[in-house]
Amino acid sequence: MELSTALGRAELLRVAETVAQEKGIDTAEVIDALEQAVQTAARRKYGLEHDIIAEIDRKTGEIRLFRQLEVAEVVEDYAKQLSLDEARDRNPAAQPGDLILDALPPIDLGRIAAQSAKQVIVQKVRDAERERQFDEFKDRIGEIVIGEVKRTEHGNVLVDLGRAEAIVRRDDLIPRESFRNKDRIRAYLYDVRHETRGPQIFLSRTHPQFMAKLFEQEVPEIYDSIIEIKSVARDPGSRAKIAVISKDSSIDPVGACVGMRGSRVQAVVQELAGEKVDIIPWSPDPATFVVNALAPAEVSKVVLDPEANRIEVIVPDHMQHIAIGRRGQNVRLASQLTGWDIDIVSEGEDSERRNREFREATELFIESLNVEEVIAQLLATEGFANVEDVAYSETDELAAIEGFDEEIAEALKERAAAFLEEREQEMNAEADELGIGEDLRAFTLIDLKTVVALGRQGVKSLEDFADLATDELVEMLAAEAPIDEVTAADLILQARLVLGWIEPEPEPEELLEAADATPDDGTAETTH
Repeated sequence: MELSTALGRAELLRVAETVAQEKGIDTAEVIDALEQAVQTAARRKYGLEHDIIAEIDRKTGEIRLFRQLEVAEVVEDYAKQLSLDEARDRNPAAQPGDLILDALPPIDLGRIAAQSAKQVIVQKVRDAERERQFDEFKDRIGEIVIGEVKRTEHGNVLVDLGRAEAIVRRDDLIPRESFRNKDRIRAYLYDVRHETRGPQIFLSRTHPQFMAKLFEQEVPEIYDSIIEIKSVARDPGSRAKIAVISKDSSIDPVGACVGMRGSRVQAVVQELAGEKVDIIPWSPDPATFVVNALAPAEVSKVVLDPEANRIEVIVPDHMQHIAIGRRGQNVRLASQLTGWDIDIVSEGEDSERRNREFREATELFIESLNVEEVIAQLLATEGFANVEDVAYSETDELAAIEGFDEEIAEALKERAAAFLEEREQEMNAEADELGIGEDLRAFTLIDLKTVVALGRQGVKSLEDFADLATDELVEMLAAEAPIDEVTAADLILQARLVLGWIEPEPEPEELLEAADATPDDGTAETTH
């Protein structure tokens, strides 16, 4: 495209329209580019120090040039400023700070202006194409796309998607698989980002949802939403687990995903470079779901701890290595699939642990309650683990133990209460001796035993406690009153709130009240 003195006004507009149609962008963008090109040419002619504005009339094609000047009481830059007196000669209402446009003679739009215009238009076209690519592919996030390998760079694969180029980074490729130029590649589009060099489209073959989408393509029941994929866990290139549930009781979700003679699952396995896939029936019951997820291992018993989001799974001794899997793969994938932290314990280890806990509880009751061994063993057998369990239990509960009656139950509760009271007095005396402040003792979120344990290590006030780091607190209490990092962080946070070191976050109700108190017109009320 060229601009010259022979280019008429009407013809200029026609050229802009033609370029816009060819490149698929708006005519206004082409005219903006022409204006920028004319401005650049004019600055070269009149001086780069001038602030020049070019305008092209959208109806007639007429080009007008202006020099923009700021009205100033004291002129410091004659190229960009105009004195107040001169400005008022042109406009009596002029004030300091006003901008005045000073008309300039038109310039000859020669080859330089044409080249500048061409460069600007090319850049506009490139920007418009990038924006179109971004808009097109950001709406396709979560889909499987198919492209052709363009080249590989440092282990990353660049993929030609037809109207755009995408990248599969090394970490998003299945281990040990390689692609050559012109190979067809199928991958999951998981992100599109605006970057300096244009929109970057990121693909993955290791993303859990890549496998889910492959099953959706192979299993019509999943596509039709009769079967739902609840969760997916992958060790790319090695093994994967997928949990499914059927909304139609007459359809077996596992069988449907496997297909006739394994045809459907084999199609997915082939695409995933031989990755073995375990298809698991999903269950709303966490224990059942975890047992299913650990297949092919057999499970004897499960113990749930919902607060810690942990589940202990007891398995036969000969099944422990199967449940854990090679390098912990089976239990790791089951944990990812279910969302629970899973501890695998063999029946032998469980029996040994229960025997140890039984012995420890028996010895504790003999010493603290001053009872015979047989009574202590009965308490331990019934699940009483410490003196508090006995002291705070119901009389009827104790009396129901075989060989006990109400009289024995009351006597045990009294001895337990007396022991706890004596222990509390001893701990209070030690707290006094250590010089532990009342503010730390009154902090209700930790018990006296923990307070004394902290005092032994130099934490003697609530300020000392609030000044601790999370890992410090966990380490201090590891021996006598173990806690996890989440609990430790919360305790320190609560202590800082009590001391007023930080402000509490407003509750949702308070935020709603604040919003309701704001005037409808968006302006705040002012009190004079």
